[in-house]
Amino acid sequence: MSLFIAAISLGFLGSFHCIGMCGPIALALPVNHYMPLKKYAGITLYNAGRILTYSCLGLIFGGLGHSFFMGGFQQGVSITLGILLLTSVILPKLSLLKAFQLTFLYSAIANLKNRLSILFHKKGIHILFAIGALNGLLPCGLVYLGLAGAIATGNYLNGAEFMLYFGMGTAPIMFGTTVLGQFISMSYRNAIRKTVPVIVTLMAVLLIARGLNLGIPYLSPEFDHDSKVSCCEKPKTEHSTILCAPKKCH
Repeated sequence: MSLFIAAISLGFLGSFHCIGMCGPIALALPVNHYMPLKKYAGITLYNAGRILTYSCLGLIFGGLGHSFFMGGFQQGVSITLGILLLTSVILPKLSLLKAFQLTFLYSAIANLKNRLSILFHKKGIHILFAIGALNGLLPCGLVYLGLAGAIATGNYLNGAEFMLYFGMGTAPIMFGTTVLGQFISMSYRNAIRKTVPVIVTLMAVLLIARGLNLGIPYLSPEFDHDSKVSCCEKPKTEHSTILCAPKKCH
């Protein structure tokens, strides 16, 4: 439950960061020529596209976390994610793309931006949904933070649900940015960017505390190390593996 509360909070508080970083896309949406009702419908479609992409990513990364959890690495994964997030705050100029020489991602990102540029020149309210869906794939520190939380859920569906709540948390501010963006000054956007390290740090501390197995309800619950049970026993957790012998249980 704590991670899902964190998802909504992370999305909402982190969306202020979107005003400074991702705001230009929201401000450039081709909706100003529409009548008010159609304009708001278009903005809603844009945000729905983003949220759908986030949910799909959450499904994938939640599945990745599931494989770690089934291997008994849930504590290590949670602590490692927290440390990586803290490192990104301490060393903000560290680029994982450069560190791992993932140059092919630069090409993929450039291609994605080209596709977005093409969509911006097309007409039709349905195009806004596609713009939102592709926008959800653009590199974003806030989204990476959300995906870390999806991995920490250790479950496919929980990961998708985490990112769904995360996306819903970002929607109010992003909606308002598109509608009232002209009233948001550049200095205000730059000031908002400075809050991002605080948000990242809080999420990192939550992940590390969760991995430390401190036995604190919601914040740091105890992990069940007995990941395998007999078919005659009721699994203690959703991550338990049931080992069934050929013979019947009595």
